[in-house]
Amino acid sequence: MNIRYPAEFEKHKATILVFPFNVLDWPGKFGAIPWVYTEIIRHLCKNELIYLIYKDKFELISIKKKLNLAGLLDHKNIILVNYKTSRSWVRDTSPSFIFVDKQIKAVKFKFNGWAKYSNCRLDSKLPEALCAEIGVELSEAKYKGENVVLEGGAIDINGAGTLITTEECLMDQETQVRNPGFTKEDYSKIFFTELGIKNVIWLGKGIAGDDTHGHVDDLCRFVNKNTLVLVREKNPKDENYKNLEENVERLQDAKLQNGSKPEVVYLPMPEPVVFDDMRLPASYANFYIANGKVLVPTFNDKNDYIALGILKELFPGREVCGIHAVDLVWGLGTLHCLAHEIPDF
Repeated sequence: MNIRYPAEFEKHKATILVFPFNVLDWPGKFGAIPWVYTEIIRHLCKNELIYLIYKDKFELISIKKKLNLAGLLDHKNIILVNYKTSRSWVRDTSPSFIFVDKQIKAVKFKFNGWAKYSNCRLDSKLPEALCAEIGVELSEAKYKGENVVLEGGAIDINGAGTLITTEECLMDQETQVRNPGFTKEDYSKIFFTELGIKNVIWLGKGIAGDDTHGHVDDLCRFVNKNTLVLVREKNPKDENYKNLEENVERLQDAKLQNGSKPEVVYLPMPEPVVFDDMRLPASYANFYIANGKVLVPTFNDKNDYIALGILKELFPGREVCGIHAVDLVWGLGTLHCLAHEIPDF
């Protein structure tokens, strides 16, 4: 079979969002979060469909009030889908959408709460509900007869056969273990069989404060088939400095699927964002690429403007918009973590 995993920067049919409801994900700050989501919806619905998932009729009433205040009630591009999830981080719980002989299909990887949280049963069944709603065939990723654990935020792809990930997330055998005993060769076989990936680039560790233990979408992203953006810390005293410099070195030897070297563009890191004595995973790399737009988390930081300027140069055909994420990142994720694209078909 000819399998291709399309990149996020390719044309979308829709974006999937789960409207926030879990107060425990943003303790003390939840009141602001639905309004951040409403702003995201306002940007996205201009150029693509949104499948907006809500948990019950009481939440639906609240959502409609917010959409009405934002002038979005009954917007033709907003499709409301009733399904109760455990959380709103749909990047990690959605299936992966691929083309098999040019036909759209979906692959479900097992979700185990980032190998950390046990209350993920509802999220683990989301792929079936989504695929039934949009009419896409779903299969389960298996290796040697076992379900394979993988979150969407753990990988990023260029649409031409190359995938990038981190050893901290997928190779860890002590802290948050996804697939016990798996080797890099095992992952390469899975990525090829299930996603059509021919080439894997391995980085080392992710950023400080990352609750997922090394997701690549806070660290390094493809902006086109040949170009990666990588976050880089200038302060040698910052806890991110050493790990991020190691990833800079790794990319110097990285190759794409055709043997060429990727172009690497560096994004700054914001100053540490700390709340309740906790370092949060604030990163400009957690942007979301949509039809006609790129939504970028901002942190009331001097580097906000620099990061937005770099991304504007890399996405000349799209409007680059900053979304205030100081409250959002208290949930230990921002824009890319909460959205998942459905490619155009």
